[in-house]
Amino acid sequence: MKRVKLFTTLVLIFIVVFALQGLFRRYLNERKVLKQVIQRLQADSRVAEVLVTGVNYDEDKKKLFTTIKFLEYGIDRKPLEPKYFTFSGNIIQFQSLVIRFNDDYVRDADALRGKSIFLFWKVFILDGADTQEYEITKVKEIPEGYKIEGLSSPFEKKLWRQFWKYALDPKQGSQPGIKNAQLEAPGTMFIPGIIYTIKIEHDGGLRIDPAVIPEVLKGEKIIK
Repeated sequence: MKRVKLFTTLVLIFIVVFALQGLFRRYLNERKVLKQVIQRLQADSRVAEVLVTGVNYDEDKKKLFTTIKFLEYGIDRKPLEPKYFTFSGNIIQFQSLVIRFNDDYVRDADALRGKSIFLFWKVFILDGADTQEYEITKVKEIPEGYKIEGLSSPFEKKLWRQFWKYALDPKQGSQPGIKNAQLEAPGTMFIPGIIYTIKIEHDGGLRIDPAVIPEVLKGEKIIK
């Protein structure tokens, strides 16, 4: 009987120790993921470049179609995968999404809430019933520019699900600690021969700055 009790006690101790080790490993892993997420929130802006790659007139629809290339840069200034969008028109708007936390969190360097989170969300043309819209960043997903490379972490996904709740749920967005969830959507006429730099500033402003393509590049096919 004593041996049975001793064996049972040892088994219970083993289970408890094993469970605690699992919790500790999970804690360390989540801390590591959190640190990497915070590092990705250190940047004070998000930058993308846009170029008109095609202008075509559809005789049947009697419409002019404009294709643009959208190239966003990550926190390390490396280019992400380019995206292409085609619109019937060329007055195109880009929408940013920004969440800013109260100054107390920023001043105290609170782990996540001490940062502003900002991203490119949508690109669209307003045209009444014929409004055209594309998602740059899909709702409830981790934005490309913030994703930890080579990692599939439930904890990382959980953090970003909470971000989307703050951004899109008025009740969540009005919680103490959140200054505001802000949308901005400036637009301009996109024409060939111009490089448009789109920048989300740390204070939430969204700018579109046009610059003429250098003469030396015009008409040339760039060799990679």
